[in-house]
Amino acid sequence: MAAATITSKGQITIPVRVRAALGVEAGDRLEFVELKKGQFAIMAATRSLKELKGMFQGRRSKPVSIKEMNSAIARRASESR
Repeated sequence: MAAATITSKGQITIPVRVRAALGVEAGDRLEFVELKKGQFAIMAATRSLKELKGMFQGRRSKPVSIKEMNSAIARRASESR
């Protein structure tokens, strides 16, 4: 099991094995996601723009106008009443 000690400033050094498993290095961001009270998951939060490219490709072929947005909002609002 990997372990770390918290400094007086609330900092920790993440063990090499954990950094390697997460694929993180100096300057990368981590997110702490609460699973339940007292238990968290640590996730790498750094993604390059190259990884995001094309993520929404094909979702919408043309831009939506403000009029179309307002119409969709009004339609959904009337359905929820």
